[in-house]
Amino acid sequence: MEIKTSSKFIAELIGTFGLVLFGCGAAVVAGVDTMGGLSGLGLLGISTAFGLSVVVFAYAIGGISGCHINPAVTIGVLLAGRMSVKDALVYIVAQCLGALLGAFVLQQIVSGQLVGFTPGEWAFGSNGWGKGYQNEYGTAAAFLTEAVLTFIFLFVILATTSHVGNGTMAGLAIGLTLVLIHLVAIPITGTSVNPARSLGPALFAGGQALAQLWLFVMAPIVGAVLAAVAWRAIAPSTN
Repeated sequence: MEIKTSSKFIAELIGTFGLVLFGCGAAVVAGVDTMGGLSGLGLLGISTAFGLSVVVFAYAIGGISGCHINPAVTIGVLLAGRMSVKDALVYIVAQCLGALLGAFVLQQIVSGQLVGFTPGEWAFGSNGWGKGYQNEYGTAAAFLTEAVLTFIFLFVILATTSHVGNGTMAGLAIGLTLVLIHLVAIPITGTSVNPARSLGPALFAGGQALAQLWLFVMAPIVGAVLAAVAWRAIAPSTN
């Protein structure tokens, strides 16, 4: 059955919208206090929210678009030879729009607090590093964290969705991997491994979040490229 490009576009848009709304929403509404520290849901709760979002949408739209909901995933899949450049561009546009929509809805929700809402420097679940952000890690540590964890994330995705992987369990494995990634990276960068997820909140937060966005675009792409190269080097032949 051939699936229309428009259907894939809508699926990726909705999936990325949900990821940003649920993941960043868990952090902003129920997981982070006014000083930027973890409270409420805490580290495990926020990590689980992001991971479960991927699991949910993997089974909801996986049969339509593959549920990339992440430009880094799309780039990795493209370089692994599993999709066309045309489809990749459609996916990335849809993902960015979905992330923007998710961040916009989140902004509208939290701005509706009756006691008044004043967004901080890294508002709406934005990613960041350096002085004033979480545990104040430096640029090199932030870049390395994002690149390495994206590498691992993409490697798991390419392996579990390959002809030798367990396709029925791929969504769960990928979601659990994202939980583990967040457990490590939230105190460092807030965890991106997804340029679209970083783009949406940063555009609405502005300031440092927007100025630091470049790292959360470049580092995940570097990790995705390396993962595609590594997978192609070891992938079993289909013959």
